[in-house]
Amino acid sequence: MASDTTGRSGTFDIGGDLTVNRLGFGAMRITGEDIIGRPDDEDEAEKVLQRAVELGVDFIDTADSYGPGVSERLIGEALGDPDDAVVASKAGLLRNREGDWLPHGDPDFLKNQVLCSLDRLGTDTIDLYQYHRPDPDTDFEESVHAFAEMKDAGQIAHVGLSNVTVEQLETATEIVDIATVQNQYNVGHRDDEDVLRACERNDVGFIPWGPMYAVDDETPDTLGEVADRRDATTRQVALAWLLDHSDVTLPIPGTSSVDHLESNLAAADLSLTDEDMAALNEIDPQE
Repeated sequence: MASDTTGRSGTFDIGGDLTVNRLGFGAMRITGEDIIGRPDDEDEAEKVLQRAVELGVDFIDTADSYGPGVSERLIGEALGDPDDAVVASKAGLLRNREGDWLPHGDPDFLKNQVLCSLDRLGTDTIDLYQYHRPDPDTDFEESVHAFAEMKDAGQIAHVGLSNVTVEQLETATEIVDIATVQNQYNVGHRDDEDVLRACERNDVGFIPWGPMYAVDDETPDTLGEVADRRDATTRQVALAWLLDHSDVTLPIPGTSSVDHLESNLAAADLSLTDEDMAALNEIDPQE
């Protein structure tokens, strides 16, 4: 699946057999406001997806709760069941009318949700299906067993986790092979460094959600200084830092704009010096 987006970022083998470029696309933002309902312009949303694949993006991440159901449906309509891209989705969160994200890990619910995801995505097997968030009201192991059963049934090829601790990753690994972990992580938020290191030790892909949240909320001075030196945007620098920080990171910046998409993907070719990386590593995540 080599492509234009490979650049300096290289590739990673999800689950040992799904080779993807390490800079992917997160499809949360192609829905309506507050990630609820349809986008104002569905044609434009589908153009973003199609342009991403044209530019060589071969890893697209979504979830049944984005919309809910809207993001998965748009991917199915815009891309079908692509041979040249890995599509990942998630289950385990409910949405209410207020837009709250409510954990729901009941095994029967999860098994029903994969059927919905398969239908919306227009595929017989989902490449990577992730447990979106542990549910404090459901035994974690029972939820993971549901994903293992989906894999045994051929509904999903690989199992992933999201928003988990090192201990939960270890527990899940005793039940089923875990291909990826998706936790919040960026240059300004590194609380889960221990989870990232556990992924490195076990050759598990680490998908940092919110890869640019720190940039969008309040750009640290150091990030802006590096961006000025490299004639780049702060977003590109934040993404390049993630790619250089670890060989298992799989950033998935999301957008509803083709222009922003193209700008984000340019981060794959951004060269950060050792001096740049040292300065960025010194950013206080609590600032």
